Amino acid sequence: GAWREGDAALAYKMIAERDNTKYSFARESRLLILAKARVWASEGWQVVITDADGKSYTSSEFDQFAAA
Repeated sequence: GAWREGDAALAYKMIAERDNTKYSFARESRLLILAKARVWASEGWQVVITDADGKSYTSSEFDQFAAA
């Protein structure tokens, strides 16, 4: 379905930054945001995932995020 930035249903946000370029994504699914984050990180982007509680996870913490 459709989603909007800032929608309360979107529990997970991802920000990817590289070379003064920044992208952000929001998803309801932990697995989808994690998969997207891993792909971007593998391509050299600095990636941070933030959960609904505001806790942030960097690429070195993705396994911790997956297990949370």
